[in-house]
Amino acid sequence: MYNILTLNKIAACGTDLFDKAKYTVGDAVENPAGVLVRSAKMHDMTFNPELLAIGRAGAGTNNIPVDKCAENGVVVFNSPGANANAVKELVLAGLFLASRKVTKAVTWAADLKDKEDANVAAQVEKGKSAFGGIEILGKTLGVIGLGAIGKKVAQAANALGMTVVGTDPFLSEDAAKEIADFCKVVATKEEVYAEADYITLHVPCNADTKGFVNADVINQMKDGVRILNFARAELVNDADLKAALASGKVTVYVTDFPNADTVNVDGIVAIPHLGASTAESEDNCAIMAANELIDYIENGNIKNSVNYPNVSLDASGKKVCVLHKADADLSGIAADAKATGTKKGFGYTIFAGNVDADAVKAIDGVIRVRVID
Repeated sequence: MYNILTLNKIAACGTDLFDKAKYTVGDAVENPAGVLVRSAKMHDMTFNPELLAIGRAGAGTNNIPVDKCAENGVVVFNSPGANANAVKELVLAGLFLASRKVTKAVTWAADLKDKEDANVAAQVEKGKSAFGGIEILGKTLGVIGLGAIGKKVAQAANALGMTVVGTDPFLSEDAAKEIADFCKVVATKEEVYAEADYITLHVPCNADTKGFVNADVINQMKDGVRILNFARAELVNDADLKAALASGKVTVYVTDFPNADTVNVDGIVAIPHLGASTAESEDNCAIMAANELIDYIENGNIKNSVNYPNVSLDASGKKVCVLHKADADLSGIAADAKATGTKKGFGYTIFAGNVDADAVKAIDGVIRVRVID
């Protein structure tokens, strides 16, 4: 039996995938072989020796100590693309909120009451001029990051009549050709800044991207630019953004990540992290994360890991699964079949056949060995 610990409420369509004859799933199980998590912070957690893998029901893994897990032979999975449509739809809402003062207008209208000197209808006609906006038709949207979400946003914005320009250093030539009909792909972010009336961010937060939207970058953008952040709060330097709003360089900032610096600020539309908060998205993420854990625990296959390479081996009988440093020398191991790969300094190799697991454990650079019969 394997224990699967849930650190957040995970949709039942995901947890129900675990065979009750093989797994115990719950939020109070001890010594888990797997963890299912959404947003719970795991950096201060102590991991039990039996822990094999963590499944993140979502794309971002900032709440998981990914490097520590790799060092300890714990595979971290995410769910790329499972919530992409949900986030795309909220980004489209953000485009409209950045263009029309809908949030302010709704708040104002909610306080209207019939009075002796003016009924509600009269107040509406008198007051609506304070909430004028612009249309997105014919404007240019700049997309920073053309992954699963960025591509969907680009396509939808183009269908709404926008010109779309985007950049992504990791986009292949083939992928660029696939989106050429609805997005002009350029080589640098600076080219996007020069053209875009709206800029939407769709990149992960790491050492290279943290705080990259700062005063210097904002100064490269068009005057009056509207910025949307449905990726990660840390991508934007809040102090520089607020200064740009005050000067008029930035007209509106729409963020899905409110904090103490961005709530109740004129020009900022703060949404309480609703990007993936749809029933469909939660189901999709739960199903993908559960299937990833099951396939790894039962078959040794890795797909959609953020700290180990994707490696699968379709073979019956005994498998010896080896998590190791990328430079570990496993060339002397004889096996009926094998599959191997490396990623970010770590490697994963699956051997099929009568392989001596103890001999593999003795090899320098091997982190963990698991036998699946």
